[in-house]
Amino acid sequence: QVQLVESGGELVQAGGTLKLSCVVSVSDIRRYATGWFRQAPGKEREFLAAFRWNGYSYRYSDSVKDRFTASRDNAKNTAYLQMDNLKPEDTAVYYCAAALSTSDFWTNYRSRRAYDNWGQGTQVTVSS
Repeated sequence: QVQLVESGGELVQAGGTLKLSCVVSVSDIRRYATGWFRQAPGKEREFLAAFRWNGYSYRYSDSVKDRFTASRDNAKNTAYLQMDNLKPEDTAVYYCAAALSTSDFWTNYRSRRAYDNWGQGTQVTVSS
């Protein structure tokens, strides 16, 4: 059983920064990978970033790789998404998700279907 709880979403002005957190509750987190997604009204859920808890590399969507930075604190089982230079088009509900870090997963990590467990989401609103 994996539980994820996001926090940190709020209303921010364009050009501002925000850091989201995701606490992952699971017995052996090093077996897992975590991804960040977002979903704007009327749009598909969009992949942002992913990483494995027992590795050092992070993978990003080309659309955000210059402004968003994923990180984590293994001691706290917490993932972070640092978002800089926010734009109104970044307005969305942001989700973290988790799945076992398998070869099949890493073939499909950009797809929401690769993830078995999701948080409830946190709203980010960027005003112009």
